[in-house]
Order: sequence, then C-alpha cells, then structure tokens
Amino acid sequence: MKKGLLIVSALLLSLVSVACNNNNSASNEAEPQDIKEKVHAYSVGTFEDVSASITSHELIVTDKGNKTSYDLPKDEFFVSIAPFIESTHECAIHSLTGCQGELAAKNFDVFIQDEEGTVVMDETITSFDNGFIDLWLPRDGKYQVKIMYDGKTAESEIATFKDNNTCITTMQLT
Repeated sequence: MKKGLLIVSALLLSLVSVACNNNNSASNEAEPQDIKEKVHAYSVGTFEDVSASITSHELIVTDKGNKTSYDLPKDEFFVSIAPFIESTHECAIHSLTGCQGELAAKNFDVFIQDEEGTVVMDETITSFDNGFIDLWLPRDGKYQVKIMYDGKTAESEIATFKDNNTCITTMQLT
C-alpha cells in the first residue's frame, strides 16, 4: 500500500512539474530547412494570439503566452528589408508577425555583393504583403546592398555578425 502511494505521489509530482514548465521558454533545434520554412510561414501568414520575431541567432515564437526559441542555421543570417519611399518605422529585431513596410507586393531588383566584390544576389524579388523582402545571407560578412524600384534606388551596407540587426527599415528609395 505504501509503495503504491509513493508511486502515485511521484507521478503526480512529475505531472505538476511538467505542467508548470509549459509557460517557460523552450529551445528547439531543428534542421535549417525546417527553420527557414517556419520563418517564411510567419512572414507571409496571418496569426491570432501568436507573435514571432527573429534575432541574429534565433526565431522566437510566442503562442498564447508560451515562448519557444529555435536556433537559426549556423552558416546563414536572416535579414528582412523594407525599402520605402515616404514612410518607415524604426526597427532592429524583425517582428515576422508585426512589422509593416510601405511597399507591399512590389517587384524590386536586388543586387548584393560581399567585401571582395563577389556577387551574392542579383535578382528580382517581390516583397511580401508586409512590405518586406526576406533574405538569408552568409554569416559573418559585410555586404553592399542595392535595391531598385520604379526608377529609384537605395544603397546600404549591412552586416551579418552576431547581434546585427535583422530588420532594415532605413533604405529609402530616391
């Protein structure tokens, strides 16, 4: 009888411990492609009671008060750029579910090269409905970014080192 009571008590203690830990932050490691798919889904989706932001090293999702962190790929850096003509907002850490740029669903010619002059990207990209262009660039580098739209151009240098900004809202097209 005492042994059974002891087992039941241990099980209840385990359940209470697990239930209490549900509100704490968790960290998950996932395959790089899975993380990229998650990031894309939050960038283009509409969510109620869910927020997602992305730092230089992790995706942070808060769903009904439960916070989960996902490590980003070790060799790639996420950056989201919102080119603008007239209006922008200050931003450092990109909110995938909250940031809104001025130029939604527009085609931009994007040219990016590294410090050695190697072209990293030269293509036309359509911004999402939130007005942002999401990019995955090699980590630990500096890049010259040139964005062209409707006869206007914006140029900037961005870096992909630990703790660099993931939200670029300073590229005004002129």
